Amino acid sequence: MNIKQASELTGVSSAAIRYYEKEGLIPTIDRTDTGNRDIDERILRRIKFARQMRAAGMSIENLRRYIQLFDAQEDNTREQIELLQTQLAEMEERRDDIQAAIDHLHFKLDHYDDHMVATEEELRALERQRVESEREHD
Repeated sequence: MNIKQASELTGVSSAAIRYYEKEGLIPTIDRTDTGNRDIDERILRRIKFARQMRAAGMSIENLRRYIQLFDAQEDNTREQIELLQTQLAEMEERRDDIQAAIDHLHFKLDHYDDHMVATEEELRALERQRVESEREHD
């Protein structure tokens, strides 16, 4: 199948498929006699795998390393697991940061009248003071 068909099947843009190939995230794609990419099931599975790992937040560099380990002749299971554990820890940290931000916004909304209004008024007062101070110095 051609790259457009592969894109439709995998949900990965044609440009991203070409990028994955260039970066070594998928094997080199065979070409037809006319020079078009000829994508088979093996490449489709690799594209889907790369998409899933990117969706899990894995960097291109770490994904490339994982794939190199996977494709190597020796057993690299231990290092592959370490890469996945590192990625999981990073994603959990991001999740915790996002949850803290969500909790903070809930607090702001729940206490809008007694917290946000007062805070905003303090900020406005500070801004007025700054403007007045600039006028006095001019």
